Amino acid sequence: MEESGSNQPIHFGPFEFHEATQELFNQSVRLRLSPQAFQVLRLLLQKPGHLIKREEFHQALWPADTFVDFDHGLNNAIKRIRDVLNDSAESPVYIETLPRLGYRFIGQIQPDPQSATASPKQAQPAEAASVPTGVNTRSFLPSGGRAKILALAALVVATFLVVIPLSNVRGRLSGHSGLFSTRIQSLAVLPLANLSGDPEQEYFADGLTEELTTELGRISALRVLSRTSVMQYKGTKKPLHQIARELNVDALLEGTVVRTGSHVHITAHLIQASPEGHLWGDTYDTDAGDVLTVQQRVADSVAREIRVALAPRDAASSRGSRSVNPVAQDLYFRGIHAIRSGGGGATRSAVDFFQQAIDKDPNFARAYSGLAKAYAVWYPDDARPRENMPKSREAALKAVALDDSLASAHVELGYVELSYDWNWTEAEKEFKRALELDPSYAIARHYYARELVVLGRAEEALAQVARALELEPYSGLDYPAWVLYLAHRYDDALQLAQKMVAMNSNFSWGRWALAANYEQLGKPKKAAEEYLKFEILSGANPQRIKRLQDGFARSGVKGFWQASLDDYQEISKSRYVPPVLVAGTCIRLGDKAGALAWLERGFEERDDLMIDLNVDPIFLDLHSDPRFQNLLRRVGLGQ
Repeated sequence: MEESGSNQPIHFGPFEFHEATQELFNQSVRLRLSPQAFQVLRLLLQKPGHLIKREEFHQALWPADTFVDFDHGLNNAIKRIRDVLNDSAESPVYIETLPRLGYRFIGQIQPDPQSATASPKQAQPAEAASVPTGVNTRSFLPSGGRAKILALAALVVATFLVVIPLSNVRGRLSGHSGLFSTRIQSLAVLPLANLSGDPEQEYFADGLTEELTTELGRISALRVLSRTSVMQYKGTKKPLHQIARELNVDALLEGTVVRTGSHVHITAHLIQASPEGHLWGDTYDTDAGDVLTVQQRVADSVAREIRVALAPRDAASSRGSRSVNPVAQDLYFRGIHAIRSGGGGATRSAVDFFQQAIDKDPNFARAYSGLAKAYAVWYPDDARPRENMPKSREAALKAVALDDSLASAHVELGYVELSYDWNWTEAEKEFKRALELDPSYAIARHYYARELVVLGRAEEALAQVARALELEPYSGLDYPAWVLYLAHRYDDALQLAQKMVAMNSNFSWGRWALAANYEQLGKPKKAAEEYLKFEILSGANPQRIKRLQDGFARSGVKGFWQASLDDYQEISKSRYVPPVLVAGTCIRLGDKAGALAWLERGFEERDDLMIDLNVDPIFLDLHSDPRFQNLLRRVGLGQ
């Protein structure tokens, strides 16, 4: 250990302690400690791992005649040190309390990363900002005191317009070999906590969480769970090890965001689940237009700290980020939030937000990708595919042209090629490219699985479904259930449907999945009951619901489907109705001619459900009809 007054800095975590100059640094940032608190820390660092009794602090630092004030002074000094180190009495990383006895420094003292003769850092100018930063362990979500410090930090650094990493991530794990007894192969990004004090900023924290998840998904050696599967833990008080166990991941990334005007303060911490330990932490302050570049910094740091060797394509895919107009970025996050929230008008709102983002920043590739997705979700606005899907293609092509490494852009382009252009070769190419860029992109696996199953490659499709379920164990189950249904794996699909409803009894697509599989398993009455629940939960017109209820009450299952057909035919006179849905209703009533007529309309309208004709069990009775086979050939599914 150093002698008193030594010029050698003491390194622990991201911190450097300079006894000679009585300074504490977090990288280049000088942290403020009172002289008394500094001396308390000095005594702790002199004997790492050993108990320093309260009497020793008293004898060394407090005169004998100040015993009355000693307890208060020592407690305040320890509290101040913990605040600066972002430590916690409940889950200590650096300073452990031994009740009624004293304190012990439990952090890992590290060798000087420069050299044994390295000189202490120069003190920052008096007018420079001194921001208390640091890392914590199991749960770093700030208590009231640390929340105030974070908020204050955000205000102090609001004059900076570039990303400033405030802690050194290199060499932070020296001597912590025990933390790596388990290889990190899977990861979940917990929802970033919004500490802005403004509930209206939740969309920003959620958008940043989603983008960070996407960025980390580019690391091919990691399985990164989807944002939707992790959002259930937003605001949870569950222990991190329990969350990791429930999600079946090796590590969790958690963080906070404080937004003040156009500036953002972000913290990120990587926690290993078993054995539980803090692997890495960093703090960033950034202009809002550069927030998207922070995600790449964090992804690179996480990869490095868990010793994942980036494949060449991973490194290439994380390059080329650019600053974004802050207003455009804000509009982009609002667009993402609109798509996620769903509900009446959500798609239209998302289109407006993304278009406004593009108007503010015409080279913002992510905004074009978001716009492509919003246009592809055309059911809520009752728009015809021929109206919206070309717009989706145009936006996706622009996004790819601006940033070929953007997986979401390739997914949206692939979806247009699959469901609208019926170009199987190009669709598969785009989905494969997306998965090459982001192996953890569950939606890409959903769409690719659907293409594979409709092309008769069921085993390949099921492999993609299995991988998608690993990435989204608690959400996004509707698409895998649909693929399993098309693969005629009704029992498996029903099991997923039951899981969806168990998690959320009001999830409309869970009810639809129950209905479709009950129908194929010979339970038409239960199927009709679930279809009716689907109509109610999905927000169908009250008049349609009333007709369905009356038809079901009057004539059972047949009455239900007759009422559905009558309503479809009436609605189609004034607005778009997916023709394949109407054709399926005709089949259930034994009207093959009517079904074929509506399928012809589906061909003309480019209904996306047309691609399922060859495997959807509803239409099995039509397979022997030459007109149906001719239709399959025109869609590109026949021989």
